[in-house]
Amino acid sequence: MAASDISPQSEYIQHHLVHLNNVGAKQSAIANFSFVNYDSLFWSILTGLVVVFLMWRAAKLANAGVPGRFQAFVEMMVDMVEEQAKSIVPNEVSRRFVSPLAMTVFLWIILMNMLDLVPVDFLAWVFKLTGLGSHHGDPLYYHRILPTADLNVPMGMSLGVLLLMFYYGIKIKHPGGFVKELFTAPFHAPGIAGLVLAPFNFLLNCIEYAAKSVSLGMRLFGNMFAGELIFMLIALLGGAWTGFNGASIGLGIGHVLAGSMWAIFHILIVLLQAFIFMMLTLVYVGQAHEGH
Repeated sequence: MAASDISPQSEYIQHHLVHLNNVGAKQSAIANFSFVNYDSLFWSILTGLVVVFLMWRAAKLANAGVPGRFQAFVEMMVDMVEEQAKSIVPNEVSRRFVSPLAMTVFLWIILMNMLDLVPVDFLAWVFKLTGLGSHHGDPLYYHRILPTADLNVPMGMSLGVLLLMFYYGIKIKHPGGFVKELFTAPFHAPGIAGLVLAPFNFLLNCIEYAAKSVSLGMRLFGNMFAGELIFMLIALLGGAWTGFNGASIGLGIGHVLAGSMWAIFHILIVLLQAFIFMMLTLVYVGQAHEGH
């Protein structure tokens, strides 16, 4: 399709879907390890450092007296995550690592998701003022602020959970028991029947691990990517302003109303997706402690 065949609206959305990367083009394949999305790395690392700093600050300011609002909020969050972990992960030793991990993942994803509430063209306006992204070829002409709308970030986090499932499965069941379960569950059978069913059991277990990992990452990515697209479509309403006429005023009012309503609703999605990812992390790690 020629450049002239692309409408301004489509070009606007396509522009906002290209990452600041080492290639300077949009990634077309689902998995392409030659692409490094610098914007996703920057914002995910920055929000992760903010979470670590806040938790460090809360631990440093903690006291046995009457807690302040910040300490009370952190203690409430810690108690909530710990209660969930107790009901899902049976091993107390494992919870010493898994509970803080779940807490960190929960807050980290919330902060990353909250970046979607930044106005779509705010960074573009800032870059234009600084001269870093006002024209094609400038260093920051392409830049996406939302890391969880980049498939690489949620899938990377879900692969981390997959590695934890393997780690605790091997730790609790020991290497021999873990490998044995791959070939003997979920269909248990003695003797020759067990040997016949072993390849099917192994295949089903591989599919189960892959499905857990892919669904965990894709669920977060899909919801945040859809929310990002809706914000872009709402931004187009404001971009349709042509002057003080009926159509422009109507679109402008629609832009403000739709943007406000979707931002309020999106806050629920931001929190819900972080909670779901945290809970599924606990569930999958808890299942790694159990036998079929």
